[in-house]
Amino acid sequence: MASIFSKIVAGEIPAHKIAETDEFLAFLDITPLVEGHTLVIPKKEIDYVFEIDDDILGRMMVFAKHVAKSIEKAIPCKRIGVAVIGLEVPHAHIHLVPLNQMNDINFSRPKLQVSQEQLAATAEKIKGNQVF
Repeated sequence: MASIFSKIVAGEIPAHKIAETDEFLAFLDITPLVEGHTLVIPKKEIDYVFEIDDDILGRMMVFAKHVAKSIEKAIPCKRIGVAVIGLEVPHAHIHLVPLNQMNDINFSRPKLQVSQEQLAATAEKIKGNQVF
């Protein structure tokens, strides 16, 4: 069965997309830790990040770097934190989380309740600051 992320790639489930190439997709997390929390995925469904071929993983990290720079320009923060957890969805993904304090990337704390309108506005703000 296709993962929820594969369904987003296929257009079966909507997402607030930030950036996209033939290989990768970046979109906002719908239950973010902070504003601008973004997920970067390979379009090809691969369960575990360390199962991705080295050359593809390298390109994925470069793609994530460009997305992170776009987030930094749009969302006030000190840095962009990076997390790879991989237990919640069986599709490799990287979390990019704007950080102002260490607790901003604490996945055990309550997630923000954000409206679709707020997510859309955040996505547009980030896309308006693309560094690709």
